[in-house]
Amino acid sequence: MVMEAAYWWVQFVFAWWILFPAYAANVFPPLARGKVPIDTGRKWFDGRRLFGDHKTVEGFGFGVLGGTLVGLIEIFFQPQLNAYAAQWGMVLPQMTAMAAFSIVVGAMLGDLGGSFIKRRLNMKPGTKAPLLDQLNFIVGAVLVSMWFIQITPLMFVFMLLLTPATHRLVNIIGYKLNAKKVPW
Repeated sequence: MVMEAAYWWVQFVFAWWILFPAYAANVFPPLARGKVPIDTGRKWFDGRRLFGDHKTVEGFGFGVLGGTLVGLIEIFFQPQLNAYAAQWGMVLPQMTAMAAFSIVVGAMLGDLGGSFIKRRLNMKPGTKAPLLDQLNFIVGAVLVSMWFIQITPLMFVFMLLLTPATHRLVNIIGYKLNAKKVPW
């Protein structure tokens, strides 16, 4: 029973470790105050924009840069954190620059995918879409980064469970700091 609980705890910690760059990638874009839409005004077959004005080149770039920087900070502190984790019989998954970059690019692409789906559902930018708003970037991060860092099914489940509440809290903070127009 103790070993099973320890395994669950380790998977929980590992999920957070991998999520930090993805969360950062999701936080930085509004700070860019971008002006150039990624879709450059293009429309899909349904006559609606691909993503909308709120998904910008500057925001995407700032998200990739900020998220990758968080991943690089993790790499810098990984030896010290692993020394501490060893006391509990853990070793953090090896964060590499490529893993961090892939997590971040995947998160940003997942976010774009969510916007694309919202436009197809005729939802305006900024409209609340429970679960889609919270989980799209996690799914993207996992799909792109699974080639560069080990993500177990239990870690993925923890990521899906942790993200809605964390996403909400971070968005409320961003809204209070006037970095976001809506608190979701």
